[in-house]
Parts: sequence; C-alpha cells; structure tokens
Amino acid sequence: MKRQLIAACAALSLSLTACSGDDATEDETSAAETTAAAEPSSDEEETMSSEPSEEPESTVKDIALPDPHTMTGLSEVPNLPDPTPIEGDFTQSLPVTVTDVENNTVEVDDTSRILALDINGTLSRTVISLGLGDSLVGRTVSSTEDMLADLPVVTENGHSLNVEAIMSLNPTLVLADRSVGPPEAIDQLRQSGIDVVLVDPHRSIDTTDELIGFVAETLGLPEAGEQLSARVESEIADAKEQIAAWAPDDPVDAAFLYVRGTAGVFFILGSEDGATELINGVGANDVAGEQGITSTTPANAESLVTLDPEVIFVMTQGLESTDGMEGLFARPGVSQTRAGETQRVIAIPDGISLSFGPQTADILLSVARALYGVDE
Repeated sequence: MKRQLIAACAALSLSLTACSGDDATEDETSAAETTAAAEPSSDEEETMSSEPSEEPESTVKDIALPDPHTMTGLSEVPNLPDPTPIEGDFTQSLPVTVTDVENNTVEVDDTSRILALDINGTLSRTVISLGLGDSLVGRTVSSTEDMLADLPVVTENGHSLNVEAIMSLNPTLVLADRSVGPPEAIDQLRQSGIDVVLVDPHRSIDTTDELIGFVAETLGLPEAGEQLSARVESEIADAKEQIAAWAPDDPVDAAFLYVRGTAGVFFILGSEDGATELINGVGANDVAGEQGITSTTPANAESLVTLDPEVIFVMTQGLESTDGMEGLFARPGVSQTRAGETQRVIAIPDGISLSFGPQTADILLSVARALYGVDE
C-alpha cells in the first residue's frame, strides 16, 4: 500500500506541474495589477513576519522501489568508509580509574599505544571516532578500516590472540572483550603489567551509547564520548525514519546465516549475536527470532526449511569461502527455502555486519539499500 501511495503522489505531482505550464495570456498591465494586488500592506507584512517560519523539509526520500518480496539474486553491501572522528577540542584527562565488565579495577595512565580487540571490530571504530585512531598499533582481522590496513594483525586462526605478537608491540592499553581469546591469553597480558580493560561483548543498537561512554571514559575523553553519543543517536533516528519510508507494510522474512568454508561451519545467528537487531533494524522480520533462536544454532536442512526465509543475510568473506552462491545453495536445505527459489542473498562485509557502534546508522542504511533496491 505504501508503494502504491508513493506512485500516486508522483502522478499527482506530474499533473500539477503540467497545469502550471499553461501559456500566459495576460498583458503587462494586467500582470502588474495582479502583482500589486498580491503584495501585502505594511500592516499585513508585520502580521506575516510574526508568524512562525515553515518547518524544514524532511530529508526522508520517498521513491518508487521494486517489491522486495519479488526481488531476486545477490545484493552486495559496500564497505563503509572509516569512521569520522568527533569534532571539537577535547582535553584528555589521565590517569583515570575504571571498573571493567568483569569488575576488574584498572588505572589507565597512558593511551599512546592502544590495541582494541573484539570479534566485531567495534572497538577500533569507537577509538577512531573518539579521535585516537593514530594511537592504535595493531588490529584483529575484523578491524578493516583503511587507516589500519598496514597495522600488524595480532590474532591467528580467526580470533585467537597471539600473545607474543601483542607483547612485541609494547601496548600501553588493551581494550578487549571475551569474543577474542582464549581466556588465558588475556590473563597473561594482564599479568605482564599491561593495562587490560574488558568491555561487554554484547553489541546492539540500544547498547551503543553505553559502549561509547565506557570507551571514552577509559581513554580519558568523557566529553568527547558525550558528543559522539549524541551524534550517533541523532544519526540512528534519521536512519530509522528513512528506512521506514522504504520498507513495505508487510516485512520481508529474513535469516542471518554464518558460513565458513565448504565443510561443517554453518550456523543460524540469533538475537544474542546481533542478527535480530540488524534484521529488525532494516525493517525486516527475523524468522529465527520468531522461532525462539537466541544464540548460534547449527543450520541443517530441517531448521532451514522450517524458517523458510525470503532473504538470507551472510557475511561477504563467508560467502566467498563457501564457493559463492553455488556453494551456499548446495548446502542442505538452503535451496528448499523461499530464498533458495529466488537466489535472494544480501552479502555484508564481515567488518561491519554486526559491529553496530559509532557507525550503526551507516550500517543500517547500507543494508537497507541492498534489501530494498535503493540506489545511492
């Protein structure tokens, strides 16, 4: 219905434009009289000037879009540019004492050499957004920002911390969560005397403000954190409004599948993984959440046929690792879904797919454009 209304409005607009193009037949005197009659008196001008100005035009784009329920094939979400640091002249205040998510009390007195390590790449993007990107000295494979491309990767076999590689970088602060490990690696770093601060590993739209605030506090930049949180909150609100204009009244049924290689690594992601947040955030319906799937669950033929998504979300590198679309739909049960019939897949860069954080609005808009066929 929303798309029909948009089309009707467009037709009405064209009709009105055509009416305004009639040839003028009035002579100059008649035109002058009309102009004079239209001009308000000085009293009228005073009355008019006291009236409030018109509200600014909305930036939301209502445009004719394809029906997402009938779209086919692969849509690839482009990678995002690096985060934009918050503007302003903020004075860093160190040392600062913080209590991390595991109730460890840590006094941070030096942020000149930072490692920000988590499976989603959110922490490095947050540090960059707070203006300390130049202090990062290493990264995980999930930190795909251009400005970090030349930094050494300190994880191996996915997201296992390489303690020797980390120690060689002489970090003064390690920001991390338990999505990277193993636990004894983090304990070893702490025992070596490095300041290690652990954050909550849960990523969501609603916890973005809390994450930014805690990282900013740890870095001695609380005012920058407040400003960044306010900016991100405004951006997210604008993104949600725009996506609501694109989304159909009947949401698309979607599921986020995690796939790696051509063997047994194949899972359905749930609400605890951030998948529900992402799918619902772009105006779609998370069928896994509807079925009560909250955490990573094996994807087998029976479960996929039961979910029967119209659209499958995957990570870009995961899709490549399983031999692309052909390999994905060769897995048991995938081709038997509605998405299998239309080959409908949304591929999202690994480094932003479930990171949320300071670029949450950009992530939601990018995925929504791919889902609804919106051109940049």
